[in-house]
Amino acid sequence: MRRRRGGRKKAPSFTQEIGFRFDYKDPQQLRYFLTDRGKIVPRRISGLSAVQQRELTLAVKRARNIALLPYTVIG
Repeated sequence: MRRRRGGRKKAPSFTQEIGFRFDYKDPQQLRYFLTDRGKIVPRRISGLSAVQQRELTLAVKRARNIALLPYTVIG
């Protein structure tokens, strides 16, 4: 069997800044880390650290809760 060689997306440069925080009130920033179906992209693809991934998840859930982001995308 052959191994898969998947490309890994690099984390965007704005996440590398010192003191960077995900803001749930900025849906454009969060959409970069969502699939076209509205799911959160996993760490191995997004290139985020574990702490950043947890912050991203919390920000996306908050944005969904106050209807800035949809829970699912149909179509």
